[in-house]
Amino acid sequence: MGATMRVLTRALDSFSLMLPYVAAALLSLFFGVFIGQVQAEGTQNDQRIISIGSSLTEIVYALEAQDRLAAVDTTSLYPEEATKLPNVGYMRALSAEGVLATNPDHILMMEGSGPPTAVDVLKAASIKLTEVKEVYSPEGILEKIDVVGTALQLPEETKALKAKVKADLDEAIAYAHQQAKPLKVVFVISEGGGKPLVAGRETGAHAVIGLAGATNVFANLRGYKPVSKEALIAAAPDVVMMMSRPGSSDQSEILKEPGFNLTPAGLNGNLIVMDGVYLLGFGPRTAQALRDLSDRFVKIAAKSDIKS
Repeated sequence: MGATMRVLTRALDSFSLMLPYVAAALLSLFFGVFIGQVQAEGTQNDQRIISIGSSLTEIVYALEAQDRLAAVDTTSLYPEEATKLPNVGYMRALSAEGVLATNPDHILMMEGSGPPTAVDVLKAASIKLTEVKEVYSPEGILEKIDVVGTALQLPEETKALKAKVKADLDEAIAYAHQQAKPLKVVFVISEGGGKPLVAGRETGAHAVIGLAGATNVFANLRGYKPVSKEALIAAAPDVVMMMSRPGSSDQSEILKEPGFNLTPAGLNGNLIVMDGVYLLGFGPRTAQALRDLSDRFVKIAAKSDIKS
């Protein structure tokens, strides 16, 4: 009995000596798991997002995930806060090295960004890259929101934003088609080279004109094409549309140029100039842009006495 007690006492003494080490090991294991969980969650919630494309940046802000933006491109002009972020350059003239230098872990990029060599380098890098298709329609806007929201892992916010944007678009389109007169519109991208570059079908400008209740006089063309003054006169647009140009001279001078001056638009002084990102962005603000445009169409139609 005495021998047994001595063995038991020595065992207890040994365990007592080891107890601090066992406790330390258990605590280390516990905190290691806890810290690992926190770091994993932090990686999910604090991604460094690069947004290349104005509508994508606007969607990130609309989802209230702007704190995760590490950089944007030069087309990301709204909201103004976005212009204060690091900039990776124009979306069609990217430098792969410049984009990678911002240390992103996820790149959101509009389809058509380039050049292709830079995009290939970014796709080959060990970084998530989500390329978003551009579809000039209300459905295309909702799809953009879906893709961005999924990339940011914000399912509830995405669902709510889609519902709001869809309701806004439905209302704006109904409003435009209720009020709009059958105006014929030419959208001019540039005037250089003696032949203006105008928007045909399969362009953002063509889609916006139709959604706002008017007709694109050059819907027979595909994409952006130069046209002669004879073609302009024959098309007889009621309205000339252009994108605003920061720091440019009076854009109404275009109505006096050969070809334009002999159209109903030129003869009546009907020119609409709007911010390009706002008008052609196909993002969360498109519904308001359609309302603004259709209001201008109504005023021009009333002034010019164009009958429905």
